[in-house]
Amino acid sequence: MPLTPTDDIIGPARDANTGVGAFNVVQIEHAEAIVAGAEQAGLPVVLQISENTARYHGALAPLALATLEIARAAAVPVAVHLDHAESAELVQEAVDLGFTSVMFDASKLPYKANVAATRMITDHCHRADVWVEAELGEIGGKDGAHAPHVRTDPEEAREFAAATAVDALAVAVGSSHAMIIREAVLDLGLIARLRDSLDIPLVLHGSSGVDDSDLEKAVAAGMTKVNISTHLNQLFTRTVRERLHAAPDVADPRRYLGPARGAVAAEVARLLCLLAGRRPEGT
Repeated sequence: MPLTPTDDIIGPARDANTGVGAFNVVQIEHAEAIVAGAEQAGLPVVLQISENTARYHGALAPLALATLEIARAAAVPVAVHLDHAESAELVQEAVDLGFTSVMFDASKLPYKANVAATRMITDHCHRADVWVEAELGEIGGKDGAHAPHVRTDPEEAREFAAATAVDALAVAVGSSHAMIIREAVLDLGLIARLRDSLDIPLVLHGSSGVDDSDLEKAVAAGMTKVNISTHLNQLFTRTVRERLHAAPDVADPRRYLGPARGAVAAEVARLLCLLAGRRPEGT
């Protein structure tokens, strides 16, 4: 199956007022697990590679090429997305490699500079039929849109979306990146106002800190793309620890990475069904 354009996954979900999971790939086992989970659920999914992950591996291309091949071989629609890129050069590389969308993050810049930089990226990506997500940060702030106290202003969001021509907007509604406890308190009323102010999909970052009930409520209020990374990494790492504790002499990494991959696949399937408003099969 060829890669699915990101808009062909996100657009119908927004129209149906359902959510789509976007999960981060840190190593090849993540990509395999996420696609396996999507196939178990029979639902589309977005695979994401962040600029930080590209930096960790020393380059974008090796992990990206493997991820793209896994996505193409999937039995369900899969998009491949560049997450939190601050480098225009990395965006260009992702477009050249065949990514179906990018998230350009200029949210740490002052508002006018954010608009100018984002518009330049959007114009370039749209010429290549690549979908663009952006982030409106705290005005004058240095922590972007996901410091815990930051909230996106609906009118400002509407003006930003119009000025940049982006296809989706990550908004600040109470979640925060890298949360290891699911205790974020979302402003559901703000999500609804943002949905009513914008004619593009809303994206929830920092969703690992949001429990199941509030994820469902956030989608009902207007969120479409839901980014989840730390939650799956916790599960992956916990499973590896358990396997190594049970068999401390094991040397073959497949003996502990394989079970971790399986655990993530099952959780991806569960989360995709939750976001889509479906019960997993057999429950």
